[in-house]
Amino acid sequence: MTTFPHLILQRFFFIVLMLLTALSSCKKESKADAAFYYWKQTLTLNKAQHQLLQEVAQGKLYLRFFDIKWNSFAGKAHPEAIISFKEPVLTEKIIPVIFITNQTFEKLSPAGVDSLAMQSNQLLQHLAKAQKINYQQVQFDCDWTLGTKEKYFRFLKTFKVLSHKQLEATIRLHQIKYQVRTGIPPVDKGVLMFYNMGKLSPDPKDPNSIYNPEDAATYISYIPKYGLPLDIALPLFSWSLHIRDGQIIQVYGKIGKKELSKTENFQPTAHKNVYKAVRSFFTGGIYVKTDDLFKLEETDKALLEQAATQLAEHLNKEEQKTIIYYEIGNLNLSTFKTRDFKEISAHF
Repeated sequence: MTTFPHLILQRFFFIVLMLLTALSSCKKESKADAAFYYWKQTLTLNKAQHQLLQEVAQGKLYLRFFDIKWNSFAGKAHPEAIISFKEPVLTEKIIPVIFITNQTFEKLSPAGVDSLAMQSNQLLQHLAKAQKINYQQVQFDCDWTLGTKEKYFRFLKTFKVLSHKQLEATIRLHQIKYQVRTGIPPVDKGVLMFYNMGKLSPDPKDPNSIYNPEDAATYISYIPKYGLPLDIALPLFSWSLHIRDGQIIQVYGKIGKKELSKTENFQPTAHKNVYKAVRSFFTGGIYVKTDDLFKLEETDKALLEQAATQLAEHLNKEEQKTIIYYEIGNLNLSTFKTRDFKEISAHF
């Protein structure tokens, strides 16, 4: 015979089970795809990076193929840091990325712009063919200005005609806010770079320049009005600002918390993530002087969660997006796990 307390307990567990089922059914799955950037000059992914690429992004990789910079000695634009392949390409989802300095368009003549588009397309085709990479999209990264937008936009139009590919262009936050002045590039899609939104500052009290919500808040309300569909790029990198006599003398990606935690070299200050050199020494070819400060600006899961939550409120939920994480080549795999990226992408 079932006792009265047992009936109450059974009903309690039944109600809890129904509530959990209802909550799980209401939870929305992310409609966004995920991808990674790879920005190093030599393509070589270790086993853990390959696994992360597959588990998080199903192999979708935005691969920087080369940079285009202005060669002052030759008086012309020139490709630099051309990608080299030290291993077979193990994914079919490669999107080539080409970085172009703004100075390149400052120096080029209009005729030179068309020639550069042709040469860039030829070089990209050559590199992709050698690795049997069949690409359908090309992304361009250029922080154009009012003085260069006409040449840059002409370059994009010419490249589109020559390549017959879908084109993407990276978009900075200030180009979102001031789109009437800065113009909208003639491409199929933009990629909003949701990082590097603040100024690098030697002041220990100033916030993280990679992302902070106060700086972001001055721009993001303009996103729904932008004239292109947008994918989103989020940061994975961290860096240290090397400060001497109140001035930033360099920014180092290779000096992180591990190096700054060595008590024989540094001591923490009263400011979070700011360290002072206790002696003069060399590290990795970098000279550090006694009393130099290193201001560590980090990206971790908590920061990305905050960025994703703030940004997602201003995006069209029905628009298909790709969330591109910058970047996997130098990613500290002890900091981020597969589930972290899935939880962050779920905001979109």
